[in-house]
Amino acid sequence: MITGLNVLVLVVMIVGTVGIVVPVLPGLLLVWAATLLWAATSQSTGGWVVFGLATAIYAMGLVSQYVIPGRRMRATGVDSRILAVALVAAVVGLFVIPLVGAPIAFVGTVYLLERAKHRRHDRAWTATRHAVRAVMLNMGIELLTALLIIGTWAIGVFLTRP
Repeated sequence: MITGLNVLVLVVMIVGTVGIVVPVLPGLLLVWAATLLWAATSQSTGGWVVFGLATAIYAMGLVSQYVIPGRRMRATGVDSRILAVALVAAVVGLFVIPLVGAPIAFVGTVYLLERAKHRRHDRAWTATRHAVRAVMLNMGIELLTALLIIGTWAIGVFLTRP
């Protein structure tokens, strides 16, 4: 059933999903919070079951988005401290050059730190490629998690309609 609340929740979920790709908003958190808003407002057992499922999906997604890329990074030898510094540089880059500053700062920082560490272009570039792949994998996991939550919510809306 199309209601004002359902439209609002869907809009927040879409904004959250865009926030995953364009890291300006806490995207996955917005998608989950929209489900909470819907469950709290619907005041039904079905709504809370959907929220419980969304919370489980959210938790699995959060764990997966750090464990899976992290494992791959360790396997390829990329230092986690370098990645942490690059993520901080990406946040700064986001504000210095809106939208494109984050990826430029991230890639540049990983490359420069790995180049200083190994003193060779080929090893630094390989590590940079692995770091970028890990970030893309992290984003993919986050997007999949958001889509699963949205799908769960949509099924919940359909099943709990009056």
